[in-house]
Amino acid sequence: MGYRILETDDIPAYLGERGHWEDLADIRVREVSDGNMNRVFLASSADGTRSLAVKQALPWVRVAGPSWPMNPDRADAEARAYEQVAKVAPDKIPAVHGYDPENYALVMEDMSDLEVLRTLLNEGAAYGPHTSARIGEFVAQFSFATSDFGMPSAERKALIAASVSPELCKITEDVVLSEPYVEHEHNHWHPGLDDLAAAFRADSRLRTEVADLRHTFMTGAQALLHGDLHTGSVMVGRREGVPVVRVFDPEFSFVGPIGYDLGLYWANVLVSEERARALGALSDHADQLRLSWEAFEAEFRRLWPARVDDFFDDAYLDRFLRRLWTDAVGYAGTEIVRRIIGFAHLTDLTTLPDPVPASRRALLLGRELIVRRAELTDVEAVRAVVESLG
Repeated sequence: MGYRILETDDIPAYLGERGHWEDLADIRVREVSDGNMNRVFLASSADGTRSLAVKQALPWVRVAGPSWPMNPDRADAEARAYEQVAKVAPDKIPAVHGYDPENYALVMEDMSDLEVLRTLLNEGAAYGPHTSARIGEFVAQFSFATSDFGMPSAERKALIAASVSPELCKITEDVVLSEPYVEHEHNHWHPGLDDLAAAFRADSRLRTEVADLRHTFMTGAQALLHGDLHTGSVMVGRREGVPVVRVFDPEFSFVGPIGYDLGLYWANVLVSEERARALGALSDHADQLRLSWEAFEAEFRRLWPARVDDFFDDAYLDRFLRRLWTDAVGYAGTEIVRRIIGFAHLTDLTTLPDPVPASRRALLLGRELIVRRAELTDVEAVRAVVESLG
């Protein structure tokens, strides 16, 4: 039949054809798309006791339309990532009930009872003691299982071959790790940041360090990553009184440096802290980098004895984790910079009454994380930089 773009009225029959719903008279569908890339529909029974989500990748960027074409096979990467995570951390992702590769559509758990973490933080909520720790565990479990430590060599090479995503990786290489440091049509910023935007483009040391991080991104095939892990791709809430954390939208998934996923999350944590500081509403923001790193490190060390190659000893693990930490600090810096003077800004800052002071602090922090990442060897060192900003 071939690929077709699904509309709201198509969903009942589609779910019936795929064997996900029997009584098509007892189904209500609404579109809830709010991201940049895809369409999402929620299907529920009339009495509300059953629901499913349908997510379809479009052949273009949804917010731009056909003028920005995008291969919908990015949904293959998302389905592959969910499949791998489900083996080791099923409690940290939405349940996937089926993938339709012909139409690039996923049928998934309805998470509308949960809230997007960024939305809650922007409204003044605290993280709580569980959220960042669960994210750290997620990155450790996912990355260890798909690394050379946790996967036999032949399987790893097959995974790498299947996970090559030139188009989506090129977006990251450009939008995150190149464009903010040159003149480019994608870049934009508040006029109150003109001087810093120009200074960053003229900063040879900064550009060299970003080039180093870019090259590591392009060549460091350590593990299968989420690829776009930020506070907008995490949903949180409670079910039956138990805290729930779900990571979703891994459509940028690729095999790359593990520190990239951690760095993306840390960047968003640090920008959220700047928002809270600007509003005089700091709560547990300063704890989140530590909580996520400690959980990541503890889980990675817990998994270490199960590595498939006994040649790597505990001394090498210590070295590996130090390098990974340094990478993560640097990538956090690049994500902060691109979210302020590059493409796709963060509502954490743009919705402030005056976004300039917090944005300036965040930009200066981003630069420090990039150029000083080798000397910022622990959480306390990063926190010292945060606290030193004027």
